[in-house]
Amino acid sequence: MRELVVRISRGEVPLAIGHKALTVLAQLVERPEEVAVSSITTLATQLGVNASTLSRLARNLGYENFARFQQVFRDGVTRAHPRFYSGQGQRLLDVNEDDDGEGAGRQVVVQLARESIRNIDACLAQLDEAELQSVAGRLVRARRVRVHGVRQMHALASLLAYGLGLIRPDVGMLDGPGQGVAATLAQMRRGDVLVLCSVAPYSRQAAEVARAAAAVGLVVVAITDTRASPIAVHADHAFFIPHASSFISNSLAAHVVFCEGLINLVARELGDKALDALARQERFIEELNIETR
Repeated sequence: MRELVVRISRGEVPLAIGHKALTVLAQLVERPEEVAVSSITTLATQLGVNASTLSRLARNLGYENFARFQQVFRDGVTRAHPRFYSGQGQRLLDVNEDDDGEGAGRQVVVQLARESIRNIDACLAQLDEAELQSVAGRLVRARRVRVHGVRQMHALASLLAYGLGLIRPDVGMLDGPGQGVAATLAQMRRGDVLVLCSVAPYSRQAAEVARAAAAVGLVVVAITDTRASPIAVHADHAFFIPHASSFISNSLAAHVVFCEGLINLVARELGDKALDALARQERFIEELNIETR
């Protein structure tokens, strides 16, 4: 598709595409993952054009409709991340195939630890102080906070929801027990905060939730990996955390450190209110005889 853009701009392909449409096409091919998971309406809004412009562009390129055109990007993203999990597993085996000697088991853990340290360092290097303080303030003042993540990122979302729930009221998972995502979104109001966790390979559901939440005025905070992430484009605030490692899935060590830090920052902003919330929970733990002495 990128080659097609170049050939059209050189006049080597006899297609009736104007300069504006060609510019739109060039923008689309530079964000394939976003195009793969976003609706035509969302893409049109981001590009500053009408949805009909994208439909005409698809037809002019020889596709039956925009959905057929979009499938090219979906196929491309799939090829870019072929069998992500088994691919990660194979990478682990390739890296460690000669490590069968003494200490080989420990070496696997050491390697993961070092990779996680690099991810944490990279996360810290790009943390924006103003952005961090702004999000902490939003999480302090919001009437309601919900957190969402699917597959492995559900574990990270659960950690964040649990930690924030220790220090302030009305925090929970977007898809909590007995509640569907749509039902919970319907209960939220403008100014409420939705924290979304998603990294490549991205979940289409996360992208659609981000779009829908932003459209009704929720404050969307994205915990993701790159600026090309389909949830970042809808976010009011975004944090980009690397996850490259030899782990068989996405490494969450840097994400966990970031979330723990964010929880601590919110607790500090809440001050005595956080202490009161923690003390209240402790009273119920004692009353219900939950902990073993």
